[in-house]
Amino acid sequence: MRLSLRLDGDRVRAFHVALAERLSQLPGIELCVDARPAAGGVPQAAEALFQLETLIHRLPADGTARRVPISMLAGHARASQPTELTIDLVGDVEPQGGQVWQLAYDGVCGEEALLALILAGRTPLARLEQDGAVVAEGRLGTEYHGIALASFQDMLARSASLIVAAVNGAARSHLPVLPEPPSGASSPPMPPATKLGVRAAKAMARRIVQQIYHLCYNAPHWRVGWRQTGGSDLYELRAHPQSGWRDLADDGSRFYADPFPVLYRGQVTLFVEDYIHRTGKAILSAVAFGPNGPAGTPKPVLELPYHLSYPFVFERDGEMWMVPESGANRSVDLYRASAFPGGWVKEATLLSDIVASDATLTEHGGRWWMFATVRDGGGAFSDQLHLWSAPVFRGPWTPHPKNPLLIDIASARPAGRMVSRGGQLLRPVQDCRRSYGAALGIARVTRLDDTGFEQVVETILNPGAGWAGRKLHTLNEAGGLEFIDGSAMAPRWKQRRESMPSGLGDKQ
Repeated sequence: MRLSLRLDGDRVRAFHVALAERLSQLPGIELCVDARPAAGGVPQAAEALFQLETLIHRLPADGTARRVPISMLAGHARASQPTELTIDLVGDVEPQGGQVWQLAYDGVCGEEALLALILAGRTPLARLEQDGAVVAEGRLGTEYHGIALASFQDMLARSASLIVAAVNGAARSHLPVLPEPPSGASSPPMPPATKLGVRAAKAMARRIVQQIYHLCYNAPHWRVGWRQTGGSDLYELRAHPQSGWRDLADDGSRFYADPFPVLYRGQVTLFVEDYIHRTGKAILSAVAFGPNGPAGTPKPVLELPYHLSYPFVFERDGEMWMVPESGANRSVDLYRASAFPGGWVKEATLLSDIVASDATLTEHGGRWWMFATVRDGGGAFSDQLHLWSAPVFRGPWTPHPKNPLLIDIASARPAGRMVSRGGQLLRPVQDCRRSYGAALGIARVTRLDDTGFEQVVETILNPGAGWAGRKLHTLNEAGGLEFIDGSAMAPRWKQRRESMPSGLGDKQ
């Protein structure tokens, strides 16, 4: 198929070059680039803001938004013959025989519209449209809220993922409807240069405040909450329990997150990410749990040279298995416990050369399925869902032909084990629209097979009176005990006092 990529030749970015390369590598695609100058584009004042953010946040200089010479597209000359499909990134192509897919952000074409949404604090809805009909859509996300350039780069990268998936026939034309009324707000305009200047000044001030905060507090700092369900868990309540949650205590020098309890031989054992602030890396730890709480403090059970988290533990064939997150190693690995709760021995690498977050396994329809968000070509870690299937949990694992199954910062990333209730498969998901791990969603899976995946997000739980803090991003249960996690404040001075001998702390 002859495909034309329409972009603004006066504002070529690394994003355009990467997208052109990805499209040209698709089977059967003959790519050309239409790089005539176009109206609009990101204003110079915004480019100046990008330069300032690069400096104060120490962002890499080789991001997807960097401007590059048009000569980098020289291998994809403008078409001399009519094309069958045009991907229009600027919104000025009129159909002339072939199909035209226009990329729009909340209904407006062009990178300026994307940046305006970011600056307004909105979650952009990216759509490829043909004559008003939706070809593909996705809710774009970032882990860098408040940093315009980093957010812009993440969302450009995921826009490329959406386009490639659509050309490949894998993208979806609709997203899960969220259990909240649509905002109805129109697409915001680009702020004038004066307001961008004010934003730049605020960015510098905010960065100074952040640095002072980090001198006073260990951040980020997560905490685990737990409770006895009494027969009614969050899947039934769909709200925080009136009894509230009890905290799993930490000493401030580390935090616990990603709680995964398991009932094994009559005993509930809780596995957690155990992040040590001093090292800047997490290990996995475990502690026995009873109706009155933990039997001591979590003890290390698995430590590797790279960061570990999300200890997905499960029992099968009379043995305990674990698939921890190891995106820092670009792998998804399977471990077996030789001396539970420790003695973890690596049995297999299930996926390799991949940055996959929060791999979650479940059995459905006579097969094993693995859910994870994947960071490909840059972009956020939390907005692109991929699936794999296998005859047994040891593999081999086959990628779903429709990957990515979902591009949605509100419901793509897993948030714990999937459960079956009343014959229906329920999936906890992370809603990262406001920030990473900001809220917890409960989705009902309505389709899961080799040809597709669908889910309905039925509930979104936020932190608040029932769970203090700004985060809520994991849900798991075992043996009548339920666990969640969220954010906390960990003053460094409190940590120092608590580590001093009795009687000395109050004198400092």
